[in-house]
Amino acid sequence: MTPLTLSMLSAACDEDATDGAIVLDVALEPVGGHGTPVNPAIYAGGRYQHDKRWESPEADESTPVIVIDNVPSQANRLEAALEATADETGVPRLVLDLTGEDFAHLPPHLPRRLSSLRWPHRSGDAYLRDALLDGNPFAKSPVGRSIIDATADAASALVAWFPQALLYGFWQSHLGSKRTQAKHARAWVSEIVGWRPATDELVTTAAMKGDPFNIIKEVGLAEHNKDDLIAGWELQEGKSPTEDKKMSAIGHGQVITRPQEETLAPVSFRRISQRATLSFPQLRRVRLGDGFSDEQDASARTLLASLGLHAHHIAFGRPFALRSGTDLVLTDKAARLDSAAIAIESTADLVQEALAAARSLDVPTEGWGADPVNLTPNKALTAAIRATWPDLDAVEK
Repeated sequence: MTPLTLSMLSAACDEDATDGAIVLDVALEPVGGHGTPVNPAIYAGGRYQHDKRWESPEADESTPVIVIDNVPSQANRLEAALEATADETGVPRLVLDLTGEDFAHLPPHLPRRLSSLRWPHRSGDAYLRDALLDGNPFAKSPVGRSIIDATADAASALVAWFPQALLYGFWQSHLGSKRTQAKHARAWVSEIVGWRPATDELVTTAAMKGDPFNIIKEVGLAEHNKDDLIAGWELQEGKSPTEDKKMSAIGHGQVITRPQEETLAPVSFRRISQRATLSFPQLRRVRLGDGFSDEQDASARTLLASLGLHAHHIAFGRPFALRSGTDLVLTDKAARLDSAAIAIESTADLVQEALAAARSLDVPTEGWGADPVNLTPNKALTAAIRATWPDLDAVEK
């Protein structure tokens, strides 16, 4: 097995290269052992994502599967991994700062500094459009405008400030129909699939949340603000309670899931696998723009490729948790560059080598290793956040 080197990665990113992809195949198992039920992602309508796949070229029939974690979800996890190691790799970040007085009342589960590595729609997100830099619209600043105007064919600003967009895709669609509508498909695709599910997804279940005092739930409640129960509530006996005014509605009493209800249950699988691919044909679509050479373009792609491999290693290179009841360990893994088996090691070092090589060729890397660009919400976004999350203490006073 050949260790993957920067020169091998660079060769695959060259303009005239014929390499297809790096493919990572991982066998996974629940932490409880083979066959332990796990919770796949649930989608609109309360359904799992069912599919059928060919298990091998020799298979006579396709195999039922459930997608435990799909491609967009995996991309979000990979970006979160980049955020967690940003100080180590120097990956660029824009940060929407919500530490000001306008947001001091926000509940503790909301972030006070929202990184561009966690924005919902990557480079095309409206947070970028509605941000201020030193009190002025960020979208009109040199950096902001260059990010917004970037395309796959003129991607220098994204390489310098928003590289994850070129790995996981972007769609700039928040500037109005008369402005840019740039799109770029993802070069990195990853998903986790459960093969041969043991049961149907809908099962009959019964469960109870215990209450040590067994506070009765057959009483009504006086009018109360369900969004601010800390302000208090009042017991109201002698009336037939409506569903939203039972004690269970405010967290007291025994809460029973009735046996006749059908709910999504955890699923046991014959096997669980993850496949991740880095597409070189897609990556070779990335160009820095006019005035840059093929060598510079290839170096920028190499930097992106190394960053993608590092994100995967950080997110999925050891046992990981997807959601409650879905904790997975690696039981086997294989990597190949087209048909050649490779070993991928020291991904952080690979990123630093690729970054040094890019800088030696004057590839735009201004955001790499720099302090995060500090942005603040504009007036409209501030008002929208405050309307969504009002200052309840101030209202009470």
